[in-house]
Amino acid sequence: MTSSKQDVSPVVSPEVGGESRVRAWGLTGILVLLVVVNWADKAVFGLVAQPLATEFGLTSAQIGLVGSAFFLAFTVGGFFAGVLHKWMSLRWLLLLLCLAWAASMVPLVVVAGFTMLLISRMALGFFEGPSGALIHTGAYSWHPVEKRGLPGAFLASGASIAKILIAPLMALAVANWGWRSTFLILAMVSVVWSVVWLVTWQGGPYGKRPVKKAAANVDTAAPTADPKVPWSRILRTPTFLGALAAVFTMYALVTVVLTWLPSYFEVGLGYSRVQAGTMFGIPSIAGLFFMFLCTSVSDRLLVRGASSRVLRGIVPGIALLLCGVALITMPYIQTPIVAVMVVSIGYGVGTVIIPLFNAAISEICPPQQMAGVLGVFMAMMATGGLIAPYLTGVIVDNAATPAGGYASAFQIFGIAAVIGAVIALLTVNSDRDRARILG
Repeated sequence: MTSSKQDVSPVVSPEVGGESRVRAWGLTGILVLLVVVNWADKAVFGLVAQPLATEFGLTSAQIGLVGSAFFLAFTVGGFFAGVLHKWMSLRWLLLLLCLAWAASMVPLVVVAGFTMLLISRMALGFFEGPSGALIHTGAYSWHPVEKRGLPGAFLASGASIAKILIAPLMALAVANWGWRSTFLILAMVSVVWSVVWLVTWQGGPYGKRPVKKAAANVDTAAPTADPKVPWSRILRTPTFLGALAAVFTMYALVTVVLTWLPSYFEVGLGYSRVQAGTMFGIPSIAGLFFMFLCTSVSDRLLVRGASSRVLRGIVPGIALLLCGVALITMPYIQTPIVAVMVVSIGYGVGTVIIPLFNAAISEICPPQQMAGVLGVFMAMMATGGLIAPYLTGVIVDNAATPAGGYASAFQIFGIAAVIGAVIALLTVNSDRDRARILG
């Protein structure tokens, strides 16, 4: 029995320490850069939407259709992460995916038009779909379970870094060299990252796959802390369904911001193209502030014995409620700078629900089922982007003015956010549902 206990107890590798921690964070940093590239590829479409519409004669509905098609392909691709990882090592898999991103950018530069735009963006979305789970898998292989919060926060910040730092540079490139230059620049960046990755990557000690021979030595009579339970029991809990209703509405807003916010600033509010691209990062700055503030305070209070129901149910529910109320007021705001601030603060407050509800979902399932349950949760969350960009385009096309159309669209998504927030406030209770699931 003693040897059995030794086999199943967590072991801290002697490699983890000293210089190996420098390597761990260095390789985590390389993965954060990949997240930045990933989100820059997404954000570029919002920056070039108006030049594309002018050159190809596209309507707002067509631009929105391309945005929705991207997230459709992105959602589908995400379900292949686990299968691909079984076939190929992380080293070669991320290398091929990143090169595929670069290859997806080039055809539109050579053969421009709506059809090629649609095909290239869908191809990019499909190849980017599996990357989120794989990037987290690689980063977590260098960090023990109890120290994965900070690496996860850095990975999450990659999206904001892309919009805060990279988007203004791409806006300048569009203004000076045309929209095609941004696609070529991002393609070259993907190739450069691939070379760095190929030379430097090495799997970490916490990502070793179990060996069957070692597993055979484990005492089968030893009970596990949390037994596996039927997936249906987890997916039907009020916490899972309520949190999903909330994040669905927030992710829809995220895709609208990615696709339409620069156009709203430029066409709707009258800012220049460079100004619109520069201001694209303002909501992300607000999001970073509120996200790190709420998650850090929440973690500290939970350690001190505070209620998970309050910190991972009521707090994010109220945050989404405030976001929705802010967006509902958009049609009544006539001053451009005030509109920018309301959208930015409302969006920033709303973003805190994603990490907090992810944490709530992780509480209600046994550890060995956590990856699968979170994978389903995130994939279903991403479906919020399937219709939102297209619906926004239709609303703008049928509005009396572009400014009125964008404001009405934000108001509609604000109403949806309020509904999602109320559902979450009434249902999300990870302490209760964990007790029910585990009997």
